[in-house]
Amino acid sequence: MAKSPVLDEIQRLDPVTDCQRIVSLSNTFDFSFDVARSLEFALFRTYCVPSISGLLDRTGEFAARPQKRYDDTDLIVSILMEHGYESDRGKEALRAMNGMHQRFAIANDDYRYVLSTFVFEPIRWNARFGWRAYVEQERLAMFHFWRAVGKRMGIKEIPEDYAAFEQYNVAYEQEHFRLAESNVKIGQATLDLFLSWYPKAIRPLVRPAMYAMMDEAILRAFDFPRPSKTMRRLVEGALRARAVGLRMMPPRRRPYYHSNRRTKSYPKGYRMGDLGPPRASAIPKSSDEPRGEESDRMQI
Repeated sequence: MAKSPVLDEIQRLDPVTDCQRIVSLSNTFDFSFDVARSLEFALFRTYCVPSISGLLDRTGEFAARPQKRYDDTDLIVSILMEHGYESDRGKEALRAMNGMHQRFAIANDDYRYVLSTFVFEPIRWNARFGWRAYVEQERLAMFHFWRAVGKRMGIKEIPEDYAAFEQYNVAYEQEHFRLAESNVKIGQATLDLFLSWYPKAIRPLVRPAMYAMMDEAILRAFDFPRPSKTMRRLVEGALRARAVGLRMMPPRRRPYYHSNRRTKSYPKGYRMGDLGPPRASAIPKSSDEPRGEESDRMQI
């Protein structure tokens, strides 16, 4: 039975003052894959809100550069979670994130809802498919971490405790999730992007598997077809079987940094200034980026 190499340290830390360290340890040692997948669906979930999908549709972001937009968001979030918002790279990632958003008029409620999904979707994924359960320190650290990030983004009126923020998340979805033309366009574009990562021969199998990962509220908001009960059982069973398999494997002994990997948009690595809209190119390099012949590019 695998044992987390970082769990003892996590349980000794304070989820408020040490939230950056807890989130980094949890993500880089135990749950890198799980958090990445859960945040993909967290972003997907936000497109069920017509005010959010409508803005994305009007900007043409998905039509012009869907893969880059995805990669930029994924890398920025990974940098924050792996290195912390107070690190040099984390501060630059925050500047890049704010640069991606500052051109658009985004309602505070929408900002706050998206932030809430970054807290609760990884926690919900873990409860269903984690190879071990999050401990209380990890759940609370996730809340305090993203609340601190939200304050640095200028998001107002973020609830001060975990339960209140979760209640806000649920209530917001109940009020704002509904079918809209912009949802359908952005939802289909995002699904097509996800499918493009797989060989063409297996995409007809992957598509219904993706539907099976979505709850009824998402399916209704995007007008997606309902998966069969058999498909739901197969997909959920496969992910639970993966968790069982991971428990049998030796634990990870070295951290894995998702933010250092090569992506489709940056196959040779990336500069911090590459992330976000073109104006973000003025962002200076971080002092803790690798040095040498290709010191300005992040490499695996």
